[in-house]
Amino acid sequence: MKRKAGLLVVCVVLASSAVAQTLSAPDNSTRSIVFGSALKPDTTALIPEGEFEEPTYRNAWGLDVLVSNDGFGLGMFYKREFTEDLSGFATFSISESKDEREVEQYNYFSGQSFTPGKLQRFLVMPLMFGVQQRLFREEIADNFRPFINIGAGPAVILSAPFTEFRTVGEVVQSQQVEFFKSLGKARTHYTAGGFIGVGANFGSERANVFGVNFRYYFTYIFGDGLPSLYKERTAGEVLATKKEFGGFFITLNVGMAY
Repeated sequence: MKRKAGLLVVCVVLASSAVAQTLSAPDNSTRSIVFGSALKPDTTALIPEGEFEEPTYRNAWGLDVLVSNDGFGLGMFYKREFTEDLSGFATFSISESKDEREVEQYNYFSGQSFTPGKLQRFLVMPLMFGVQQRLFREEIADNFRPFINIGAGPAVILSAPFTEFRTVGEVVQSQQVEFFKSLGKARTHYTAGGFIGVGANFGSERANVFGVNFRYYFTYIFGDGLPSLYKERTAGEVLATKKEFGGFFITLNVGMAY
């Protein structure tokens, strides 16, 4: 009986020693399995310190809404990023331009507004190419990205009749021309222009573009300018011409990046 007990004790000691050696010995050929999938080895240590993936820069396109003292306008833009701070762009827009001497009045009896002495409507269509430089990237949070930009390019100016004259007997009468009808009688004038601006893009989501831009446009017609106002007493005699078709604009940018 004592021999059996001693033999049992020896067996237990040997088994415990074997199990301890098995648990302490590493086995590089085995992998842990969790829910049937092998755990992937950590490869972050394989990337040398100080080396990162090269950044990818986005292109963007979208719509512009222009607001000025002369009225509203619409446009579109395409932008391509060259670096994190520098990008190039192209814009095309259509906006209304007025003579600064125009005075719009309202007829309370007819319920219509009118502009005495206005001779023509003007639509300005510039095609601008430029560059945009982001400011203070490392000092300001990424959801507010201020920038400056500058652009230049050709421009087309449409002059359409606002008022037409007809002679009834010995009396010359003036009549306002409906907007779309006047466009069919518009004349085209070509020139060039440019702008300087400052603005900012908002939001941390780069897939969407939303920003505001304050720009001053320089757009001139060379020569004598285009007739804009007439003398009411002399029925059709030109009172003033217009040479400058630029000015200060607030532009809202809405688009998508890809």
